[in-house]
Amino acid sequence: MFHKAFENKMYKEHREKILMSLDLCIVLISYVLASWIKNDFQLSLHMIINASTILTMMLIILLIYALSFYIFKVYKSLWKYIGVDELLRLTLSSGFATVIIMLGSMVYFNVPSLVSVEFIAGIFSLILMAGLRVGYRMLRRIEMQNGNDVASKRVIIIGAGDAGNLLLKELAQNNTLNYKIIGFVDDYKKNIMIGGYKVIGTTHDIHALKEKHNLDGALIAISHVNQIDLRRIYDECIGAGLETKIMNFQFKNNTRNGNLVADIKIEDLLGRGEIHLDQTEISSYLSDKIVAVTGAGGSIGSELCRQIVKFQPRKLIMIDINENYLYMLEQEFKRDIAHGKMSENIEIKSLIASIREKKAIDEIFARYQPEVVYHAAAHKHVPLMETRPMEAIKNNVFGTNNVIHSCIEHKVKRFIMISTDKAVNPTNVMGATKRMTEMLLQANGHNGVTKMAAVRFGNVLGSNGSVIPIFKEQIAEGGPVTLTSKEIIRYFMTIPEAAQLVLQAGYYANQGDIFVLDMGEPVRILDLAEKMIRLAGLTPYEDIEIKEIGLRPGEKMFEELRLDGEDTTRTKNDLIYKNAAMKITPKEMDERLEVLHKLLAKKDVSPAEIRETILDLIISDKAMCHS
Repeated sequence: MFHKAFENKMYKEHREKILMSLDLCIVLISYVLASWIKNDFQLSLHMIINASTILTMMLIILLIYALSFYIFKVYKSLWKYIGVDELLRLTLSSGFATVIIMLGSMVYFNVPSLVSVEFIAGIFSLILMAGLRVGYRMLRRIEMQNGNDVASKRVIIIGAGDAGNLLLKELAQNNTLNYKIIGFVDDYKKNIMIGGYKVIGTTHDIHALKEKHNLDGALIAISHVNQIDLRRIYDECIGAGLETKIMNFQFKNNTRNGNLVADIKIEDLLGRGEIHLDQTEISSYLSDKIVAVTGAGGSIGSELCRQIVKFQPRKLIMIDINENYLYMLEQEFKRDIAHGKMSENIEIKSLIASIREKKAIDEIFARYQPEVVYHAAAHKHVPLMETRPMEAIKNNVFGTNNVIHSCIEHKVKRFIMISTDKAVNPTNVMGATKRMTEMLLQANGHNGVTKMAAVRFGNVLGSNGSVIPIFKEQIAEGGPVTLTSKEIIRYFMTIPEAAQLVLQAGYYANQGDIFVLDMGEPVRILDLAEKMIRLAGLTPYEDIEIKEIGLRPGEKMFEELRLDGEDTTRTKNDLIYKNAAMKITPKEMDERLEVLHKLLAKKDVSPAEIRETILDLIISDKAMCHS
């Protein structure tokens, strides 16, 4: 094959010398042609007589060109990636050499006809050298296309913008990917060509294009596509039976690393893309501050830590009882510092402690004096908390009460707690404990020292124990994918989305307000399962069975984000709403905590009794909604 000649050992070891010799031969030929043309296509006797002088001049000319090639780094670029930058470098080096040669001739010979020969020769050299490179790239591209015609997957590139053009160029150079580009698809650009390929239709024409061009797949290359359009395009492609992948934009930003195209992830379809934050507001309470995060090793806590360090805190205190997750997060930050991705001026402290032990939290707060505390530590798995409700109460309720009072006692300026949609009209122990923590926060909101807020949101994609990893494992094992109910509906948000909005909501924290994140459209879990199976390249109900196994203990069919009677207003950020604090006193909450304390101290208390008691305690606050 044509490009194989440039892959042998000798060429690889002496590439720059070989290519320079080739270019210098072109320079030599160009000067012969220019002289021949200048002498009316004849080699005059005068030239033959002065052969020795001409030979000396040519050696000097070749030396000047060689130095110019070296100065402008002409051979540092690969020919298969030849583009505007490479041709510009070649033009500058050739022009520089030609000017030097012409100036030398004017000084030493002062023969106008000789200068004109050198000028024409310079133009010939540039045209021939550039033509050789462009010709190589065109021949290599033709060879790759012809060689892969039979075996290649016939694909379209969706998106005729900068990303689509970049993807086309990379595919043209990558002979490991088995794709034959048929054309572009774009909703806004029609009757144009990109890199020699036509825009053959819009995303609404995908079914017809599949039949007309016998397509096998589609590659999505739209850098700023929103999730609504991405879902629609994906559904169109899958409905047409096309294998669908998306351009890897990490590859785009860090060329040659990673895969050029990647499988579409369920997070791509359910997330909402870029979240617009007010960087100034968040920086005002995080930059150069001491920040503590409880539950820092968990999925939400760890992402909060990753987002916090972007705002350059003076110190980040990561607190968790799980040593393994905390250790791995600490190692991640150390690698980021070593690779220059994170400032080495941020002091990271990893501390093993349980929020159940107030003495431990007091010791940490007294020693490190955090100014901002994010409280993400909690037991959250609904079925497990139904089995051992006393553990949920000890950790979620009494543990959170410990952190709240430690913040007030140690004059922490801001306390932000992670809550959940399961706290709204709860039917399970986990939801009831989280509702109780919201009530604790509201009761202590007017403390005069610490600004407080809770942030309430739904399911987080990819978090520990969420449905996404479970479905992935079930699909990888060949099924079945199990659903508690085919009618169950949930709100979803990606981990980075949730963490970013928590940081923004933290700025609005005041006197025990509850902030509710806009979770987007609710998703039917059955639709989610079917999409994930298709994303794995399989067919639901044929390759992978979907089974309904019944609701788990404490599970609801529908989750809510707002209690009846909660007064909701929109904040400056369109994705964050505020529920005004309810009227509840610390004394009332102390009485409820005492009921729980005595209940847990009883011998042989049943899970059912604990569950009934805590549900009664949080239901009794409903009258306050209307007070």
